[in-house]
Amino acid sequence: MMDKETHEQYEYARNRLRQKKYLFYHFVLFLIGSLFMFVANELLKYGEPEAWDIWASTVWFFIIILHFIKVYVIDRFMNKQWEREQIDRLMAKQQNRLRQLEAKIDSEKN
Repeated sequence: MMDKETHEQYEYARNRLRQKKYLFYHFVLFLIGSLFMFVANELLKYGEPEAWDIWASTVWFFIIILHFIKVYVIDRFMNKQWEREQIDRLMAKQQNRLRQLEAKIDSEKN
């Protein structure tokens, strides 16, 4: 049986792998979908005279860029360790504020 820290590392690695796998699937789906939209609009003349396939592919590509940023930038730095540090910082702030309030109450009593 794994200890807690090893299990957390395993879960983090598994979640990161899942994120990267879904990003890859999303990209492959984008390529296939864009090809399908191109064939439908340009070759089969569906939706003529509009060039809607270019607009749809551009919007979809922008969404993939956002997905990429989420996986490789945001989630990479805002992981469990970052969450723990933020919680510890906020808890320390709360404890400090409670001590200040207790000191203020004690000084008002005297």
